[in-house]
Amino acid sequence: RAVAVRRVGGLRLAAEEASSEKQALQRERESLEETLRGLQARYEEEILSREDAEGRLLEARKGADEAALARAELEKRIDSLLDELAFLKKVHEEELAELQAQIQYAHLSVEMDVSAKPDLSAALRDIRAQYEKLAARNMQNAEEWFRSRFTVLTESAAKNTDAVRAAKDEISESRRLLKAKTLEIEATRGMNEALERQLQELSKPQNISSASLQDTINKLENELRTTKSEMARYLKEYQDLLNVKMALDIEIAAYRKLLEGEETRLSFTGVGSITSGYTQSAPVFGRSAYSGLQSSSYLMSARSFPAYYSSHVQEEQIEVEETIEAAKMEVAKEAPPSEGEEEEEKQEAEEEEGGEEAEEEGAKEESEEAKEGEEEEGGEEEEAEEGEESQEVAEEAEDGEKKEEAAGKEEKKEEKKKD
Repeated sequence: RAVAVRRVGGLRLAAEEASSEKQALQRERESLEETLRGLQARYEEEILSREDAEGRLLEARKGADEAALARAELEKRIDSLLDELAFLKKVHEEELAELQAQIQYAHLSVEMDVSAKPDLSAALRDIRAQYEKLAARNMQNAEEWFRSRFTVLTESAAKNTDAVRAAKDEISESRRLLKAKTLEIEATRGMNEALERQLQELSKPQNISSASLQDTINKLENELRTTKSEMARYLKEYQDLLNVKMALDIEIAAYRKLLEGEETRLSFTGVGSITSGYTQSAPVFGRSAYSGLQSSSYLMSARSFPAYYSSHVQEEQIEVEETIEAAKMEVAKEAPPSEGEEEEEKQEAEEEEGGEEAEEEGAKEESEEAKEGEEEEGGEEEEAEEGEESQEVAEEAEDGEKKEEAAGKEEKKEEKKKD
C-alpha cells in the first residue's frame, strides 16, 4: 500500500510538473502569438501605407504628366507668338519700307515740281511727320503688346516650371518613402519568419517532452495496474489464509471438546469402578465419548471449511465415530445384566447433564471464537477499506491524468487548427 501511495504521489508530482511546464510553454506561446499578431497588424498597416504612397505617386505622376503637357502647350504658344511677332515685325518693316518708298517718291515728285509748285514742301513735311508719328505709334503699340504677351507667357511658363519642379520633388519624396516602406516590409517579413522558426523550434521540444511524459505516464499506469493486481492477489491469499486459520481454530476447539469429554469420561469411569466395576463403566465410556464426538461434530459442521481441509476432518470424524460405535457394540455384547442398572442410568443421566454442560461451554467458546473471527474479519474489512482507499486515490490520479490528456489533445487540435 505504501509503495502504491508513493507511486501515486510521484505520478501526481510528475503530472503537476508537466502541467506547470505546459502552462509556461503555453504562456510563452501566447506571448509569441501576440507578438506575431502585432507584427501582422504592423505589416498590414505598412501595406496600406504603401498602397497610399503608390496612389500618391500615381497622382504625382499624373500631375507631372499634366504639367508636362501644359508646358508643351505653352511652349507651342510661345513659338506661335514668336512666329506672330516675327510676322508682325516683317509686316511692319514692309509697311515702313513702303512708307519710306512713298516718302522718297513724294520727295522726288516734290523736288521735280518744286519749281512749279514751291508751296507743297510744307504740306509734304506735314504728311511725312504725320506718317512718322503713325509709324512710331504703331511700332510702340506692337512692342508693348509683344512685351505684355512675352511677360504673360514667361510668368505662365515659370508657374508651370514651379509646378513641374514641385511634382518632381513630390515624386522623388514618394519614391524615397516607397523605398523606405519596402525595406521596412522586408525587415518585418524577416522578423516574422524568424519568429515563426522560433515558434517551431519551441514547439518541437514541447511535443517531444509531451510525448516522453505521456510514455512515462503510460509506464506508471501499467506499473500501477500490475501493483493493483498484485495487491488483489495478496488480499485473496490473505483471505484464504484467514479461512484456513478459522478452520484450524474450529478443529482445535473440536479436539479440545474431545479431550474434555475424555477427561469427564475418565473421571466418571473412576467413580463407576469403585461402585459397580469395569463392566458398568464401559457403557459410560461409550456414551461420553459418543456425546463428546457428537458435540464436536456439531461444532465442526456448524462452520464452513475449505474444500481441501473439510474432507480430511470429516474422514477423521467418521473413523472416530465408527470406532466408538464398534466399541459400544462389543461392550454391550460382553457386559451381562447387573443389579446396578439404576445406578448406571443415574450415571448416564449425570453424564448427559455433563455433556450438556460441555456443549454449553463449547457453545460459549464457539461464540468467543466467532467474536474473534468477527474481529479478524473487521481487521480484514479495515484492510480492504484501506485497499479501496488506495484504489480510489489511484483512480483519482488516473482520472486527473485522463483529463490532462484530453486537455492536451484539445490544445493540440486547436494548435493544428490555428496553424
